[in-house]
Amino acid sequence: MMCASALRVELHIPAVHSLKEKRAVLRPLVEGMRKRWSISIAEVDHHDLWQRAAIGVAMVAPDPKHLSNLIDDVRRYIDAQPEVEVVEVSVLSLEEPA
Repeated sequence: MMCASALRVELHIPAVHSLKEKRAVLRPLVEGMRKRWSISIAEVDHHDLWQRAAIGVAMVAPDPKHLSNLIDDVRRYIDAQPEVEVVEVSVLSLEEPA
């Protein structure tokens, strides 16, 4: 069995005052998640806004429990970042038919 999930995470980055500062906050967040879990992640919206960002995260796991744990770990990691505030999280999960 294969399970997949995609997250869209809307972020507010209150302390930045330029796109350069925004990238300086997002880059370590994205790279840290990519290295920690070998997941696909990218900034997907609000490219021209300083204090707003949306990131998309895609992940695959062998079973629903593993995928659920991975989603929880990713969400906790983002919530623990002091530079960003999570505004909204959307989750889309798919299971391969048996």
